[in-house]
Amino acid sequence: MTSQTTIETSEPEDGAPAATPPASGLRGHPWFTLITVAVGVMMVALDGTIVAIANPAIKDDLKASFADVQWITNGYFLALAVALITAGKLGDRFGHRQTFLIGVIGFAAASGAIGLSDSIPLVVTFRVFQGVFGALLMPAALGLLRATFPAERLNTAIGIWGMVIGASTAGGPILGGVLVEHVNWQSVFFINVPVGLLAVLLGLVILVDHRAENAPRSFDLLGIALLSVAMFCLVWALIKAPAWGWGAGGTWAFIAASVLCFALFAFWETKVAEPLIPLGLFRSVPLSAGVVLMVLMAIAFMGGLFFVTFYLQNVHGMSPIDAGLHLLPLTGMMIVGSPLAAFLIGKLGPRVPLAGGMAATALAMYGMSTLRTDTGSGAMSLWFALLGLGLAPVMVGATEVIVGNAPMELSGVAGGLQQAAMQIGGSLGTAVLGAVMVSKVDSDLAGNWKDAGLPPLTPAQLDQASEAVQVGVAPVSPGMPAAIAAKITDVAHDTFISGMSLASLVAAGVAVVAVFVALLTKRGINAEAGAGVGHI
Repeated sequence: MTSQTTIETSEPEDGAPAATPPASGLRGHPWFTLITVAVGVMMVALDGTIVAIANPAIKDDLKASFADVQWITNGYFLALAVALITAGKLGDRFGHRQTFLIGVIGFAAASGAIGLSDSIPLVVTFRVFQGVFGALLMPAALGLLRATFPAERLNTAIGIWGMVIGASTAGGPILGGVLVEHVNWQSVFFINVPVGLLAVLLGLVILVDHRAENAPRSFDLLGIALLSVAMFCLVWALIKAPAWGWGAGGTWAFIAASVLCFALFAFWETKVAEPLIPLGLFRSVPLSAGVVLMVLMAIAFMGGLFFVTFYLQNVHGMSPIDAGLHLLPLTGMMIVGSPLAAFLIGKLGPRVPLAGGMAATALAMYGMSTLRTDTGSGAMSLWFALLGLGLAPVMVGATEVIVGNAPMELSGVAGGLQQAAMQIGGSLGTAVLGAVMVSKVDSDLAGNWKDAGLPPLTPAQLDQASEAVQVGVAPVSPGMPAAIAAKITDVAHDTFISGMSLASLVAAGVAVVAVFVALLTKRGINAEAGAGVGHI
């Protein structure tokens, strides 16, 4: 069987897989369905990175701390990650069309609310709502594609779907730079309102509802709670550890609580009738490797990108739009590399392209660890382009590896799992590499300050200076003599660079591990049936 049995609510079937609607009509047309879901998915994927370029402006305007800026990113990723699996089950139960439309409406509304917010707590709160509603529409989009496209064309659709995600993720910094510089940081969120409206209008006209015949009838509420608490405790511990200390009781209490909740979650999933994540999925080594690969890729990419925007704007003094343009090699190579990756994966299977992509990512992150305050645009462009070329195969191939190696009746859960892995990795990457940055700055700043012959700082002043340096800002007071201000700027930028270099090396190490994980992947039986190729 090559397609999940579905029920098309407008035209009930007799139990056979849903047929492809006639190409002559708009409603239910496969390619128009792809365009519709791509608009919604683009909005969510874009928001994952467009905010990165706006973070410095948000920090200045709302007088936010470094931890506050991290939570603007982490709150979104964490909510998205935790809710994705549950959202996939909601789509199976109540219909992917309805779930998709509700997700688009809620995401656009939350985006508008962020643009109207005047405090960090409100921004973070509505970012969490963005994540929840984004989780509703992401698995629903994949579910709609699986139900609408015939098996022989499904892989092409998934490839384009992955390209949209990759291009949107990479294009976020450029669009963000244009909006922040020429409008304001609020426009980064307001832009989602008209895009969401377009997706809703297209969805009402084009999308046809499909539901799994054996749709779930209950929800794993305890599983949802345990997984949510486990993830919160883990990320909270990682963010607070630099302030509390890695050996502090509070840090380890949250880590222990996270481990306990993960263990209880795994135990509960084996007992409940309809688990949030059927653990039997992970008996497939390729599927498990695909999930781990997505987590590792996102740690390296999202975590590394978090600091690059501060490096370009605060160390090199670039405007937001200039910073976005300097990331154009990354964007361009992801867009160019995505169709190339899809072709190679179709010909060779995912193993070699994914391993090669992560090797290129590792090399790019190592190259980014060599960036200095006087590094030219040419050297930066080389490493950014290599990063984009390395990431493209992973963005495109992950859905085929994970969904293709899952049983057909669990394809919706597998699609949610693939996206959840990426969002968890992004959240962990920002937290882990952020902790590396903070620890390095805290350990080096006092010594660098003293070696420069600058007046000694009180502990409170050192803490304030450290917080500024963590984002590449020199703690220079108004009216300070130019010679002293220049020394402070040099110390601040050199210390920030040392922290960013160490964080980039950690990201490179993560990518190297991902190379070996990629070697465990293979095209699944379901994907092979759709592609019309033999079993690998």
